[in-house]
Amino acid sequence: MVSDCLWHHGEMAKRPMTLDVDEALLEAARAEARQTGRSEAEVVEDVLRKHFESRRVSIVDEVWARNAGEALTGDDALALAYKELEAMRRERGEAAKAAS
Repeated sequence: MVSDCLWHHGEMAKRPMTLDVDEALLEAARAEARQTGRSEAEVVEDVLRKHFESRRVSIVDEVWARNAGEALTGDDALALAYKELEAMRRERGEAAKAAS
């Protein structure tokens, strides 16, 4: 799961990254940067942030789709929310262990 820190636009630690990018995409990013007065890095970060934000919405849609046709009571909805929260925390913990 993607860290919540992606959704904040404050000061964050940044690391250099080298990518092989399609020439047309690179030129489009450069043009966007020139037109908007932003750096190429800011344009790329913005596109990535929007992608992951849209992905976050689709995850919610997936949860609802799994329960389509089932009318959830307030208690059922709360239990489902806690179940999903526990799964997210488990994934985050596993990712942290793998990274260390």
